[in-house]
Amino acid sequence: MARRTRRPQELLHLLTRAERLAVGRVRSVLDEFDCSIEAWRVLDLLSDGEGHSMTALADHAFLPAPTLTKLMDQLVDQNLVFRRIDPDDRRRVLAQLTPRGTQRRQQISRAVRADWDEADPLGGEGEEEELKILLDQLADALEGRGPLTTARAEGGVGRER
Repeated sequence: MARRTRRPQELLHLLTRAERLAVGRVRSVLDEFDCSIEAWRVLDLLSDGEGHSMTALADHAFLPAPTLTKLMDQLVDQNLVFRRIDPDDRRRVLAQLTPRGTQRRQQISRAVRADWDEADPLGGEGEEEELKILLDQLADALEGRGPLTTARAEGGVGRER
């Protein structure tokens, strides 16, 4: 079967449309908790209990550093997050969830999951896993770690990981 190649703008349009619709659906649930998408992303990353740097949080939430700082100040004021000095590098600050933050994150995640499961946008676990794999491959390729780059195939110099 011949592989149909879409123009990049078609793929970008489909990805943008899907992302906006998905965010809109999740945002409608988050609004009930007075929580933004970015705050939800931060709470989700911090839920592993490891403590994360501001750089890692900014990357995960897709936020510039000054915007993340404002968001973190709000989360600290709401007693959802606390900051501490990294014991391995006293120049770095790590963020972690408070017990209240852990509870809030669990409530929000249950509500988002219930809404997503009710909508069943992908028709099942297999399709969701397949889409995750494809999106991960696309992201890796666009970062220069996959088949879209010719320099990699030709042994050229690429970004180090």
